Amino acid sequence: MIRTENIFKSFGDNEVLKDINTEFYKGQTNLIIGRSGAGKTVLLKLLVGLLTPTRGQVWYDDTEFFSLGRKEMRALRMKVGMLFQASALFDSMTVEENIRFPLDMFTNRSYKEKRKRVDYCLDRVNLGPVNSSYPTEIRVGMQKRVGIARAFVLQPRYLFCEEPNSGLDPKTSIVIDELIKSITEENNITTIINTHDMNSVMEIGENIILLYQGEIAWRGHRSEVLESENETLQDFIFASPFLQRLRDSALEK
Repeated sequence: MIRTENIFKSFGDNEVLKDINTEFYKGQTNLIIGRSGAGKTVLLKLLVGLLTPTRGQVWYDDTEFFSLGRKEMRALRMKVGMLFQASALFDSMTVEENIRFPLDMFTNRSYKEKRKRVDYCLDRVNLGPVNSSYPTEIRVGMQKRVGIARAFVLQPRYLFCEEPNSGLDPKTSIVIDELIKSITEENNITTIINTHDMNSVMEIGENIILLYQGEIAWRGHRSEVLESENETLQDFIFASPFLQRLRDSALEK
């Protein structure tokens, strides 16, 4: 589990996050949602230690992240996997080399052991024999799967996903969502997903927080979304004219 206590973050006079208190649970897909500028990316960067809070604490289970020394922080980061918005694969490396990269950086395993782990991860994300392919030679959806494979190759306890469905068609987005959810459940990972994709919210959102102007405006489960009377949540969900018409049509029946 990861939890935040009284997190504030300012850039100069601009207070981006205001008193964020929340928990992200093991074995669940925890979603951070909100419009652009709501503070989603800043919060995610704080959670992984890329930014330091102006004040407040981030706890990984019983460990306060920002109180750690460099050595302890590095050890904790080895338990963290990260799926970037644009996959962030190295174009000069093959698929196998991309997935193996964290193993090369943080372990002393033999090449045979690393290759076995890479093959397992490729199989787990339903990719065939693409080990020797380069990222530019495979489709965007496949690149996302390679990114997922790399993110959990070290068997992390915590997984962070930044807009995992960005640039994907709806069908591929569903595949990626289901993959992240199943890996989370199988390995009892604390998974945190930053997204504005309502399909993800309604399909895999088990613990959702909605940010609005740097504050938590709503939290709940996907089953509570459509029935909630929270105006900020409703404005976010039905932002598009199409969804507004769909809602109005349903209310008329």
